[in-house]
Amino acid sequence: QVQVVESGGGLVQPGGSLRLSCAASGTIFSINAMGWYRQAPGKQRELVATITSGGNTKYADSVKGRFTISRDNAKNTVYLQMNSLEPEDTAGYYCNAEGMTIATIPFSFWGQGTQVTVSS
Repeated sequence: QVQVVESGGGLVQPGGSLRLSCAASGTIFSINAMGWYRQAPGKQRELVATITSGGNTKYADSVKGRFTISRDNAKNTVYLQMNSLEPEDTAGYYCNAEGMTIATIPFSFWGQGTQVTVSS
């Protein structure tokens, strides 16, 4: 079984910064990719940023230049550094991990989410 746990959300003023963390644990053999997605009330869940085990990254256009995703492969942990936050960034942020268990079964698990609120 694989668990994915996010942390680091909160309330921040416009222009401020937050750093989200996401750790995957359990019967993991390897993780291919981890990523952050967000969902605002009344809207669909959307990709924010992803990173592969090789370090290849992908960002939503709306966060390019403001958000940075990074990864510690040894800890199965991914980070999202969010700078110059805007009210439009307010959403629940969810982490996803895709990989292979030690039983060679592919997996894709989501965390429970962490709330980010940008408001003055």
